[in-house]
This record gives sequence, structure tokens and C-alpha cells, in this order.
Amino acid sequence: MKPALQLKISQHLSLTPRLQQSIRLLQISTLELKQEIENYLNENPFLESEDEAPENFANAAAGPAAVYGESQAVEGEGAGNEMPREEQGSLSADREEAWAGDGTYGEEPWLSPYASSGTDDDDDRDFQEIQAAASKLTDHLSWQLGLMPLSDRDRILMQILIESLDEDGYLTLSLEELEQMLPDEVGVEPEELRAALGLLQNLDPVGIGARNVQECLSLQLAARRAEEQAASARGENAKVQEYVWDLAKRIISSHLEELAARDFPLLKKLAGGDEEALHAAHRLILSLNPHPGAQYAALEARYITPDVIVKKIHGEWRVQINPAAYPRVRINRLYADICAKHRGSELSGQLQEARWLLKNVQQRFDTIIRVAQEIVRRQRGFLDYGEVAMRPLIMREIAETLDLHESTISRVTTQKYMATPRGIFEFKYFFGAHLATSLGGACSATAIRALIKQLIAAENKQKPISDNKITEILGQQGIPVARRTVAKYREMLNIPPANLRKSLS
Repeated sequence: MKPALQLKISQHLSLTPRLQQSIRLLQISTLELKQEIENYLNENPFLESEDEAPENFANAAAGPAAVYGESQAVEGEGAGNEMPREEQGSLSADREEAWAGDGTYGEEPWLSPYASSGTDDDDDRDFQEIQAAASKLTDHLSWQLGLMPLSDRDRILMQILIESLDEDGYLTLSLEELEQMLPDEVGVEPEELRAALGLLQNLDPVGIGARNVQECLSLQLAARRAEEQAASARGENAKVQEYVWDLAKRIISSHLEELAARDFPLLKKLAGGDEEALHAAHRLILSLNPHPGAQYAALEARYITPDVIVKKIHGEWRVQINPAAYPRVRINRLYADICAKHRGSELSGQLQEARWLLKNVQQRFDTIIRVAQEIVRRQRGFLDYGEVAMRPLIMREIAETLDLHESTISRVTTQKYMATPRGIFEFKYFFGAHLATSLGGACSATAIRALIKQLIAAENKQKPISDNKITEILGQQGIPVARRTVAKYREMLNIPPANLRKSLS
């Protein structure tokens, strides 16, 4: 056979750059969207934020849709909620009413999904930035060290110990390991390190510098006992009797594992003492802190900006786009007019990219609001009565109702949050598997977890109910659930088993 050239016509699907951008904007979170918009603002001269265009602030006050400058109807998914075509200017009042014409948002101006944040009531501003400067544990201990009358050598040794503590305040390295880490010419003796460690363990917070949990709790118990004795010497009544102190000390030093396992019969046999004394010692140990340095750990605060806000207005649940989550960007009209006068310039491509971005952002929030409306419509019972009224729901049901692909629903519900009177929830929270009931109906997994949580919360702490008992109770209510399913849901709720929930009180 000889090689030959041949013409062939065929059709195939391809992801255009605009479609790729639309998919990416749909699946990222609100925080990632803001970062993406910032990148486009830095790279594309035709885009500007509202802060950079104060002369157009009056137009922007009409809502985030006003920042488009050249917004057009959304194409593709979400066509049922398309915005009116608007080449220039902001949304007018009658067009915002047309947006709410389906009855979803009502006629209140603030219920528009693109309402300006300036129209919100004062009681709607639930998000405040609180800056708290937490002192690190090493800084706190070094400050106390500076107040102590010590020699330079002792001060250096204590500083070495301070730097060797972990976030909970424990000394993870042994004194022998620390001695080997120091240069030989320093000539540190083990007695010196032990003396420095003794001084460190007298600092605040009590229990700092311990090498294990037993030592940490013993230090706190000894300090608490000294305070009790001092209070008794001043004429105040002693709160804890001496044999209770001794019993708590024995439990901490030798029987802490039995206490953690809540094996009280074995603990009573090993540690001695009557039930009343054991109960008092148990309460005393529970009042101690096994993580004394945790209060000085630097915690990273993670803030969630909900994409939609759900409120009950005139007896109906309404959904609105959170103005704080909507990026306020627009096309620079001056640059756009200059580019229009010089058609075919190299900047025409960037202008088209800017228009694509604004349309894709609008389409993103159109899809989010449609999915949120459908979720709220189906989960009204949860909003009214809580988790026990959560209906079983799968993504395919939402996709079929909205005529969207199931993968689109998956992208919309990932890292998107809904603010409700019952708290802020990710969209995926409202989806749960169907579990058939004995009456032929269906119950969601979320509702079953809520029932398990209620049953355990109301149990007798001295005789906690087992997973088998929970299974029986749910079966009597018409919800046949296997014991392993109850155990799985209980673990998902971070609830320990019955033997670890047992208490003396």
C-alpha cells in the first residue's frame, strides 16, 4: 500500500478556554475565587475593582451586577436564571424586581441576590474581625526567667530547657540527651540540669516542664494541695480531705490507665478507698490540665465566608447571595472605549478575556443560587426543626430537577457554604443516604446521627446505653439499623463507646 493524503470531516468535543475557566471558577471556594480575581486584576488592565473606580460608586451601589460594565446574559448552564442583557451601566430597580419575579426572593430590595452590602441591617453583620495577640509559651516563660535572681550559667541552662519544650509544655528530650547535645567545653553536670528543671517546673503555668502526663498532673496536684493547705492555715475550710489527696496521687502515679479506661471497679480494687473517696479523687483529677502549654499555642483562625444567606421572611425561607462573597470587579470603560476605537489591536484579546471572566463569575453565582434554592426547598424541615427532620437527598435529584449534570452539582456543593439560623453549613451537609424505614418511608443518615446523639445525651452516665441498645430503640421507632451502622455513626460524631462514657457521678 502506498501512503496517501485523505480529507476527513468529523465532530469532536473540546474544552474551550472559556469553558475551562467556567469549570474552574465553579469548583473553587470563595477565598480561592477572591485570590483568582486578584490575579486577573493584576494581569488584565481592562479589569478594575470598585475601590479603584470611586467615580462609579453610585452605579455600583445597585449591586455586584453593576460592576460588570458590559455584562450580558449568561450562556450554558443556569440559562433559566439569566440576567437581562446590559451592555453599559448598572441594574435598574425594575430589573432587580424582574430577577425576583419568580417569587424566590420576594419583593424586598435587600432580598435581591445581588443586593449591596450597604443595604443590610445592622443585625445581619455577624462577621467581625477580632485580632488577638497570643503570647507564645517560650516568651511567657522567658519573661518569668528574666525576673528570677539567677546566675548567667543557670539562666542559660533554663533557657535551653525552655527552648526544648513542645507546644503542650512537655520536655520531650531527656536530661541525658540534652547533656550530650551541649558542647563538652561547657562541662554541664546532670545535677545542674536537674536543678534547672526543678526551677522551670515552678514557673507558670503549673505543670510546665513535665516529661510525661503523670509528672504533669502530679506537679499540678502538689501545687493545688499547697494552695489548699495555705487556705486552711488562714482559717478557711479545707475543700478536700487528706485521704482524697493521697488517693488522687496514687491514681495518677500508678493507675492512670485504669482511670482513662473508666474501669472503676478495678480502680477501686487497686487504689483502695471507698466509693465516695474515689468519686472525689476522680473529680479532683478531672480538674487538672494535662496540656498546660496549650493555652499559649498560636492557633490559626480560619474564617468562612458563606456564599448564600438563608432567612425566614413572612413564613417562607428565602435565599440570597452573600454580598461579601461576590467579587466587585468591572471593566474599565475608558480602556474599553479606547480599544473599541482601535479594533484589531493586541489588547482586544485581553478585553475579551475580561468579558469572559465577568460572565463566568456571574454564571458561577447563578448556578450556586439555583442549587441553594432547591436545597432549601427540599430541606425546609431541617431549617424548621433541626437535624432530626433532615430529609434524605442525593445529588442526582437536584441535577434532574435543575436540568444540570451531576458533576456540576458536585462542583457547586464543594467548599460552598450556606448561612442559616441554625449555623453555617457546607452544601454537602444537606445530602445524605436513604435508609428505608419499617413503614415503607425513608430516613436520612443525618437524622439518624441526630437521634443517636440525642439518645446518648439523655442517657444515665452511670449506666450508658450500648450500641445494641441504641439499635433496639431505633428499631422500635421504625428505623431498622444494624449495630455496626450505629457504631460507625457514633464514631463520626466523635462519641466514645459506652465503657468510656461511664462516669461515677
